[in-house]
Amino acid sequence: MGKGCKIIHKDCDPSVSQDRSLPYTAFMIEYVEGETTKFDIVSAGKLVDIFDEYWDKYKNVANMTQTEGRANPKLWQDPNKKKK
Repeated sequence: MGKGCKIIHKDCDPSVSQDRSLPYTAFMIEYVEGETTKFDIVSAGKLVDIFDEYWDKYKNVANMTQTEGRANPKLWQDPNKKKK
């Protein structure tokens, strides 16, 4: 993804956005791919960077909602990422 956009959860359940351990810069993106509505959790410095990326990729952004995340994005570590 471009300009610092980071996909945290791809094609996930909308209830994942209720997780308070997410960074406060995370947004739930609702978009339509084909005839299916999908949800991603994405983090970026600016909301417009997320919108631009999804608009260029799918041409159909239905909704963008801030998650319940409370963590500082500089200190947040992705739990899915393997430790070195």
